[in-house]
Formats: sequence, structure tokens, C-alpha cells
Amino acid sequence: MGVDLRQVVAGILTLTMFVMLGNMIKRDHFDSVEEKFPGGAVDTEFDSGRVMEQGLVTFTKMGKGPWMEDGQQLKPCWTESSFDQVEESKGFVTFSLTNGPEYHVSQVADAVVVARYVGATLVIPDIRGNKPGDERKFEEVYDVDKFVKSLDGVIKVVKDLPGDISIRDFAVVKVPNRVTEDHIAELVEPIFRTRGNIRLATYFPSVNMRKNTQKSNTNSVACLAMFGTLELQPEVNEVVDSMIERLKTLSRKSDGRFIAVDLRVEILEKESCHGSGASGTKTCYDAKEIALFLRKVGFDKDTTIYLTQSRWHDSLDILKDIFPKTYTKESIMPEDKKMKFLESEGSEFEKVIDFYISSQSDVFVPAISGLFYANVAGKRIALGKTQILVPADIPGSSASITNHFSPYISKKNHLAYSCFC
Repeated sequence: MGVDLRQVVAGILTLTMFVMLGNMIKRDHFDSVEEKFPGGAVDTEFDSGRVMEQGLVTFTKMGKGPWMEDGQQLKPCWTESSFDQVEESKGFVTFSLTNGPEYHVSQVADAVVVARYVGATLVIPDIRGNKPGDERKFEEVYDVDKFVKSLDGVIKVVKDLPGDISIRDFAVVKVPNRVTEDHIAELVEPIFRTRGNIRLATYFPSVNMRKNTQKSNTNSVACLAMFGTLELQPEVNEVVDSMIERLKTLSRKSDGRFIAVDLRVEILEKESCHGSGASGTKTCYDAKEIALFLRKVGFDKDTTIYLTQSRWHDSLDILKDIFPKTYTKESIMPEDKKMKFLESEGSEFEKVIDFYISSQSDVFVPAISGLFYANVAGKRIALGKTQILVPADIPGSSASITNHFSPYISKKNHLAYSCFC
């Protein structure tokens, strides 16, 4: 007997955005999350256990391969009536977006929650890359008008500080991702009341992964900030859309469906990717392992694959031998956009493109564990795109695809609060 996928996904999302995205890197699924400040690569582990039953998904007969039908996009449960009236602003909160879009959503959520709690005006952040001097304005990547409008009635937002206020006078305050009301009251608000203005820096501690799931006045605010504020500015969005359309065109034999694989050679070459983790599971998979995994779960040679690797590397040849329609950004980006969006290795534009294509692909395969996987999964679930396959070493010549669905797409993720209806 069939099961309504929308009902299943709605059940999955009965949780706060703090919990849903935070639990995506908790020890139930990953291990040894390394504290970084402000943000950084997260060295974690896959849980490739059997977490989903056959009856929970609907497969399509169209095309070749084990493609799954998308569910309906979920509607947010927060409304303007969810929030109390905005108080008179008592100062300013500033922050920067760092380390790529998978961190941006969490950094925005924490900043909005803090600003609302202390009654401050939030200043539009800048965007900073990993290299010194690699800075961009918010509006170069994201839609600033959408950001401001989405927070209307929640907090006050300004694009710049008044001319008579210097950023040098701000107190720098570190806050953990998924910052709680208790933490703000005890460690942030006193500094804000004393100094009048603060600059936030979010960090991602492993000790913060098993917090309780009780309702909080900040839940709706955090949900809105994570899912309702960040949209790409028109030019970047146009590039992403054109690349997705190109991938669909190349996927004619599978009815326009394609797979996105988060596979970056520079990460795979690090020592942390060699061998297994503490629980015996691998932290990342190389091109050969991904190719064999996809074949064994049923995808055929005509399947189109998008890699988050920007430019081709010899180590990827074996993947292309098995799946000839394997592409990087360099091979499918419009020629007139390459100079700007592929200007340097590891640029913010490249990370943003990978994040949004991975979020909108028909299937997502996280070859590397970490926050990118976690927040792409959260965005996909909200969109009804629940086919996320966790790779594994599979003995023999084939395997049931249902044994490799992400732990986030399972019946055990039932908690007390919903961001989506």
C-alpha cells in the first residue's frame, strides 16, 4: 500500500531549525566534530546504516535508474502573527558571513535570534572568504532587498552603520551555533547592555550537538532566518539556473534528471580522508568508490552527474569512464560567466553555485561528510527533494537503494516542533 510522501516528509520536519540542522552533524550520524572559530571544515563521519523502509518512498518508472519522485514543497509554518511587536532599537549587532553558504544560513539565524532577543538593529553582513582580503559585499551574492523585507516585523535591519558609529568600538562576542536564550541572557546581553553595540562570531562546537528539543520563543525566528532570508541576487541566480538547465538538457535519457555529488579533490587528498573513522565508517569517498556505489544501487552509464569540483582532475577519470556524462562547473558554466565566477580556486561564488545546484538536483550524494551535507539536506527536505544517498562500500554486484537513504530521511526524526506544514 502506498504512502503519501508529503505526509512522511511533513512528519520528518517536526523539529526546530536549530535541531534539524544541528542534529545533522550530531554524533548519531557523525563523529569528532572539530571546533572551529569562526567556522571551518568539519571532520565528521557517515552513518551508512539501514534507516529507511521500502514503503516510505515512491519510485518513478520514467527514465533509467532508481529515480524517486519529488514530494511537494512544504509551506513554512511561521507567519507575521508569530512574532511580537519589534521593540525600539537599543544598539547594533554586526557580523560577517564566512566559510561558504553552508555556514551562512546558520550565521544568519544566530545573528537574527541574538538581535531580536537584545532588541538591537541588525546590520547587513559582509562576506569574507578564507584568504586575507577576500571580501565581498552582501549584495554581490545575495538579494539584499529580499533579506531586509523578510525580516520586516521581526527585527530592524539597516544596510550600513550610521556615520558617527565606528566598528572599532564594538565588543566582539563569540556565540555557539544554535545559540539558546539562556546563553544570550547570561553571556551576550550583559555585554550588549554595557557596550551598546556588539559584533557576533558564530562557532560550531561538538559539545553543542545533543541539546534538548524543548520549544523556545526563538524557534520561529530561527526557522525564518534559516529558510526565509537568503536568496541569490539575480545575476548569480541566473548562472545557477543556466547550469541546471544545461544539466537537464544533457540528461535527456533520464528525463532531465541528474545527480549532484559533493566531491572535492582537495578535501579527499587530506590525511583525514584516508582510512576509516572511529566507528569503522568512512569520512569521505573518492571518485572510484562513488562510481561503483552508484552503479551498484542501479544508476546506468547514461546518468548525468554534477561534481562540486570546479575543474577537472586526473583522479576523476575513473568516474567519467563509468559515467561518461560527468561534469564540473568549468564544463557547463556559460562561457561569458567564467571569468567572473571561476576567477579563483575556492571563491565564494563557486561555493554558492555548488550549494544551490546540490540543493536542487534530483539526487544528492555527499561524498564528504560535514556541514555542507547537513545544510544541503535541510534545504532539500524543505523543497520536497528527499532523495539523498549516503555512499558506502558495497560487496557484490548490486544493492538495494533503500538501504542507503540519508538518516535525515527516516521515521526516527520525529520531534516536538515544526518549521514547515
